[in-house]
Amino acid sequence: MQVSDYELELMKIIWANDGTALYSEIVAGLEAKGNSWTKNTIITLLSRLIEKGLLKTSKTGRRNIYKAVVAENEYQAEQTVRFLNKIYEGNTKGLVATLIENDLLSSSDYSELQRYWKDGGKEE
Repeated sequence: MQVSDYELELMKIIWANDGTALYSEIVAGLEAKGNSWTKNTIITLLSRLIEKGLLKTSKTGRRNIYKAVVAENEYQAEQTVRFLNKIYEGNTKGLVATLIENDLLSSSDYSELQRYWKDGGKEE
């Protein structure tokens, strides 16, 4: 599922709020990041996220509660696979080589990954 950068910004705020947020909490999250979007912009973006199946909404009194349908780690995994296939044609070694060659994967990161694989994919 593709989302715009602005839609993703809203999703990050909702995920950071344990996957649910009121409109006022979303606005506060945007303001904390230095963003001051209009109410119409925020409502439009939230509506798009609902249409795309990433959010659902319920009422508490007169207020909407926005709930993430997709967890952040699920979204990240899906986008990573998309990126890997689109840019590297599924060549994982090519991606890792690029990360190393451009100093985006440090030796400590590499050591952590080795422990991760050795432990069967369990994070510490």
